[in-house]
Amino acid sequence: MQPINLFDYEALAGQRMAHIPWAWDYYQGGSEDEVSLRANRTAFEHLRLRPRMLVNVSTCDLRTSVLGTTVSMPILVAPTAGHGLAHPDAECATARAAQQAETLMAVSTQSTRSLEEIAQIGQCPRWFQLYIDSYRQAEHLVRRAEAAGYGALVLTVDTPRRGNRERDIRNNIGRYLEAYSPSVGSGNASPLMERSSNGEETSIIDSLTWEILPWLRSITTLPILLKGILTAEDALLALEYGAAGIIVSNHGGRQLDGVVASIEALPEVVEAVAGRCEVYVDGGVRRGTDVLKALALGARAVLLGRPILWGLAVNGETGVHDVLQLLRAELELAMTLAGCPTLRSITRSLVR
Repeated sequence: MQPINLFDYEALAGQRMAHIPWAWDYYQGGSEDEVSLRANRTAFEHLRLRPRMLVNVSTCDLRTSVLGTTVSMPILVAPTAGHGLAHPDAECATARAAQQAETLMAVSTQSTRSLEEIAQIGQCPRWFQLYIDSYRQAEHLVRRAEAAGYGALVLTVDTPRRGNRERDIRNNIGRYLEAYSPSVGSGNASPLMERSSNGEETSIIDSLTWEILPWLRSITTLPILLKGILTAEDALLALEYGAAGIIVSNHGGRQLDGVVASIEALPEVVEAVAGRCEVYVDGGVRRGTDVLKALALGARAVLLGRPILWGLAVNGETGVHDVLQLLRAELELAMTLAGCPTLRSITRSLVR
């Protein structure tokens, strides 16, 4: 079957990964009852479009910029862990596909391949997603990301502890990951823990506060985006602490279950920042109309997570590129049918 949409890729990827069901659960699962995981999808379905007619849509321009970097479309590659579970070329294949699509890739701390190896893939613009387990580990990763030419840091702020991901618990995911590929999860973040003077392991991840941002800004000149913001209150604090951008996200439904869908949280964050920083959104994007709705609600771009992994599992670099191109084509058609020939013409009035 030749996939014609992202759902086709999901079905095929499930077939390709049937021999490692624990890995498929790792990619697909959410926390607890997976309420927020499902809500990310259904929330898009509840939004309705108000298209305008008799507009000249003979051409549609999808080009935009993100933190000053030009990309061919407002669709970016989200940071996701362990691409090596889907394909042996792992994040390198994803980076080549992003480069071919002329878009940006955010690389996870928990990538299979090292951030340096991924950075060697041509001219694909890159951000580095950062988990902070210790000051030493964080500074080490930041220095490496700077040296490798990454354009920004994406600090994930919604993970003081790992969510209650029951699929992974049932599968004893740690044992399987270690047995399947010792490199998964260690491409960048080794060691994740410091040892104190008495030899005990120490971690600051569950005691992180807003004060981590002045420290980060003191060790790097890279712009910092905060990923995981869901409220206007935290959006205003992000501005106060100098964030260059916000990624509205509920971590793909993998952290606190029962939180609002990312697309539901987007309008209040956009309203709060009032243009003072760029706002992005991830979670549940599967159709070009989803991208159109997110743009209408104020997102500068969307980030695509699980569908990238599906494309990778089905056909490596070619599969990832096809996923990106399918979504791009759907967005262009949606803009045409909605009477929006440019991204600037997409306004809040398009959605109710």
